[in-house]
Amino acid sequence: MEQSHGMNYSEYERKFSNRMKVEKRRERDYQLSKKIVAEANAQVHK
Repeated sequence: MEQSHGMNYSEYERKFSNRMKVEKRRERDYQLSKKIVAEANAQVHK
């Protein structure tokens, strides 16, 4: 948690704004990963 988001779990738990920052970043990373996988699959199946 600390390496990837710059805060430890107690900080994450303590403030709602911290949780929202982390969750938004996780969602953005997830969407980017899906896009990369879709592009790779498109290249493989040409």
